[in-house]
Amino acid sequence: MNHTFLSMTFILLTHLLFGQELPEKLSETDFSLGKTITIKSNILEETRALNIYLPSSYSTESLKTYPVIYLLDGSRNEDFIHVSGIVQFGSFSWINMVPESIVVGIENIDRQRDFTYPSKNKLDQKEFPSSGQSEKFISFLEQELQPYIDATYRTTTMKTIIGQSLGGLLATEILFKKPYLFDNFIIVSPSLWWDDEKLLDRQPKPFDSKKSIFIAVGREGEIMERTAKELFDLLEKNRKQHTSLFFDFLDDKTHGDALHLGVYHAFEKIFKSHKE
Repeated sequence: MNHTFLSMTFILLTHLLFGQELPEKLSETDFSLGKTITIKSNILEETRALNIYLPSSYSTESLKTYPVIYLLDGSRNEDFIHVSGIVQFGSFSWINMVPESIVVGIENIDRQRDFTYPSKNKLDQKEFPSSGQSEKFISFLEQELQPYIDATYRTTTMKTIIGQSLGGLLATEILFKKPYLFDNFIIVSPSLWWDDEKLLDRQPKPFDSKKSIFIAVGREGEIMERTAKELFDLLEKNRKQHTSLFFDFLDDKTHGDALHLGVYHAFEKIFKSHKE
């Protein structure tokens, strides 16, 4: 006999013995954080699921437009729910940390394939046999996903990308190769060890638009910590006046739990810099 059944039986017997009645349930409705939509990508040649969080004012303020936060690893059992929660909390009027924003969580099919460029390292190739298709995924973001979101929802021009681990590697690749795709880059625990750290040998493509770049890493071992700091140092060396650059070492976090606090700190730093 399981513990749940015994507990329920004890509660019912207690109410019966002491003449107490259980409350009457008057209604029950589902609670929804957002919506899931599926689009067909011609570039990726597959369907992709998107989880969409809309601010509470979206349905009542028909003329208002919203920044968009693009979240890699954005399924409901990955990072969509807790990151959307930070966005909702941060946009409360009494907190005023983040502007009310739309969150687009991109569900994964094969993150090893989508988030990595081709590696010449034999061990990378062996352990990640489907890897190396990030160029195609970046084209999907640029040519299909961003235009779709802008055409479907009331958006401003401000776009943010959040990537962690291999997602952080992809966000870094986008920053280096196509920085115009996003205004804000939140890069947490990036897997810059990929391809023998070759991405760090690449000169980032210059940009003229205002950018905010936030890099965070936890206590994750010598390679992860060193390469994240090297990324910051490389960007700092080439930093222009219109670029806000931040580094956060999360001393009490690991690779598994650095993202949540990293994103919170990033929102504090990035959107404060936009207000100044």
